[in-house]
Amino acid sequence: MPNIKSAKKRVKVTAAKTMQNKMFRTQLKTEMKKYEAAVAAGDIALAQETYKAAVKKLDMAVSRNIMHKNAAARKKSQFTKKLNAMG
Repeated sequence: MPNIKSAKKRVKVTAAKTMQNKMFRTQLKTEMKKYEAAVAAGDIALAQETYKAAVKKLDMAVSRNIMHKNAAARKKSQFTKKLNAMG
């Protein structure tokens, strides 16, 4: 455990930010799963809605440095290919 006041604060701040990142990462995975489920079900309208939400979450993850930009671009490309193959 840290003894210095500023070090104690850093521990608290890091714990809070870690929790926020974990919550966001969970939301991201949920949106991606919703999209995959819509594609698997063959529902084009729902797939288009969930596609927009998933892409938005991926972009937000990149801006927050939770996900690498190339990884997000690859995921978006995969999602777009699946959506185009449906309709």
